[in-house]
Amino acid sequence: MSNILEKTDFKNLGAKYTGKVRDVYSQDDKVILISTDRYSAFDRNLALIPSKGQVLTGVSRFWFEHTKDIVQNHVIDFPDPNVVVGKKCKVIPIEMVVRGYITGITGTSLWTLYKKGERNFGDFILPDGMHKNQKLDQVVLTPTTKSEDHDRPLSSKDIIYNGYMTKDLWEKVADISLRLFKRGQEIALKHGLILVDTKYEFGLTPDGEVMLVDEIHTPDSSRYWQAKTYEDRIKKGLEPENFDKEFLRLWFKENCDPYKDEVLPAAPADLVQELSERYIQIYEQITGLPFKVETGDIGKRIEGNLKEYMI
Repeated sequence: MSNILEKTDFKNLGAKYTGKVRDVYSQDDKVILISTDRYSAFDRNLALIPSKGQVLTGVSRFWFEHTKDIVQNHVIDFPDPNVVVGKKCKVIPIEMVVRGYITGITGTSLWTLYKKGERNFGDFILPDGMHKNQKLDQVVLTPTTKSEDHDRPLSSKDIIYNGYMTKDLWEKVADISLRLFKRGQEIALKHGLILVDTKYEFGLTPDGEVMLVDEIHTPDSSRYWQAKTYEDRIKKGLEPENFDKEFLRLWFKENCDPYKDEVLPAAPADLVQELSERYIQIYEQITGLPFKVETGDIGKRIEGNLKEYMI
């Protein structure tokens, strides 16, 4: 299918790094981030989801625009629906995870740790008697390392003691993260969504200024719930109505061993289509804009749109 972007291989865009979802080309003073349609979990690519890369780029574009008064971001240009050209900077090796609710199912999630009896999280202490998906009394930061295969939770003391950031830089980045999240929650709520949690990545400019990099408030980096049904569903003991992309991950878990099997079965076409539609729906709800599905050969289109950045 020509209207799906699996990968890129441009010879004259700079040194290439392949991430889980993005192909990143590095030049002297800039990086070119191309969002593909790869869907990954279990540390491998599971499927290609039509329009996913375009949604991630479009949602980031919306949020970068709506937060640039809080912190400068790396955006130089959006030359194509799948591409952002960003300023090169020294990336801080910490993911700033911000949470407004106690939820999650992974090993590092607040709810998993809380259920096991943990109450002291280094920078904050949670009371007994909390329930899954409950709103926290105040928004919390649970930063993790970025450089290792598996994220490791850190407290602010760990970050300063281990030299990831100075005390001053930590305080600045923490303050910016909380302000970005507050803005995100306010705008999301106007569009009928609860921004539950998210993660931010930051870099330093050559003169030491903090800059927001990578992506912001996308459905891949953030959890969203529908606001209008939240209270009612919680009262009934139900899970919040969420933007759910887990169903495809669960299908793989039920139909193979995604960690061990060398070859995985192909994702069912109906589930791929369903997930593509959900990405498009969340784009339209967040931005308030109609989504224009790009057709034709995406790779060729990107190449044409990136001519001025070829070296």
